[in-house]
Amino acid sequence: MQANQKLRKPRAGLLLLASPRFKNLNGPKRGTYHERKLKATEDIKASMEFLELVDPGIVYEREDAMKAMDLFYNAKVDFIYAEFLSWSEDFAWIRFLRDCPDVPIFFANVAKPRMSFETSLDEDDFVDYLCAGTLVGSLEASGSIKRVPRKGVRTVMGTRGQITEKLKVFASAARVRSILRNSNLGLMANMNEAMWSTYIDNYDLFTKIGPEIHYLPYSDYGAEIEALSDEEVNAYAAKLTASYKMMPDVEYDKFIGCVKATLAIQKMAEKNDIDCYVYNDIDQATFRTAGCRAGFYPQWFNDNVSVLVPEADIGAGLATYVLKLISGKNVNFIEPFHIEDDFGTFAGGHAGPNDHNDPEWQDNVIISRDVRFAKTSWKYAGAPFAWYRISPGM
Repeated sequence: MQANQKLRKPRAGLLLLASPRFKNLNGPKRGTYHERKLKATEDIKASMEFLELVDPGIVYEREDAMKAMDLFYNAKVDFIYAEFLSWSEDFAWIRFLRDCPDVPIFFANVAKPRMSFETSLDEDDFVDYLCAGTLVGSLEASGSIKRVPRKGVRTVMGTRGQITEKLKVFASAARVRSILRNSNLGLMANMNEAMWSTYIDNYDLFTKIGPEIHYLPYSDYGAEIEALSDEEVNAYAAKLTASYKMMPDVEYDKFIGCVKATLAIQKMAEKNDIDCYVYNDIDQATFRTAGCRAGFYPQWFNDNVSVLVPEADIGAGLATYVLKLISGKNVNFIEPFHIEDDFGTFAGGHAGPNDHNDPEWQDNVIISRDVRFAKTSWKYAGAPFAWYRISPGM
């Protein structure tokens, strides 16, 4: 998936419901009920500049609800923001709950700082009194939320400011949900035989979370390594050595071998449109093909808002990908190694390619020999990796 599709604003369908019974009631000073609700709609939209809004207009009748459903479906909204602008008849709302496709709904009731009317005896104030009945509208509508079987409806109450803050979190999650359903996960090239708890059923992955899983063959990986030009290998190697200190015991030919193993992963991700690359760096086929395990993390993954994880760990891949989509920042994961109870701390880390590209922490990275892998008999035994020290603390 292209990066701009993963960086877009959350897309929300705006479902604002009002009463056809009140629509044409007029007050001599502030206009009709409908005109006042149009102004209220603009105020609501002004609080949602962080969203891409799909607005079908105020929903009064069942035909308006059907129009809104069609518009939301065709626009592929991430979620629906629903708010009653006053008390309203149930027909349009129940039809919407019943017939709308499975899209998360954020159902809000907004408390106003104070009412804009003094007495319902005044004709103009009486129309505002009717306009203010949002709580009774929400209360009645909430009964249908319970009775119509529908997942993913969240009910919130508060001031406009409080609801906006909750809406930002909900919208971010809904956007990620939509992106996941159109993403590609690439596994190279088989399940993790050492740690079966990392398995995720492929069918569940696709139907319940969204990404398609593609198996990336080692034959293609080997072909990508062979096809690398000296120019691109040397350019990436020069970039790494210019950015990070290299330990003196690193053998340069093994460094180049690791550079090739890393660049080939990037090529595989680009050519297969992979958003979450799950690299099996503990499988012997990896070592036979590349002579080592890739030890670096191409910036391409960050530029494309994608992730790379080791150990064929699909769960870790999904977790880091979700965090990447939510935060837009560099994301890594660790395992707890051991607890030191005397200090109330634990040590943690992880082997394999970690995202060492965060500009704030470049001094924490050293190109270091993989001393454990150096004890093996593979071609590039002892090939280096970007040793990225994650500083202690939260």
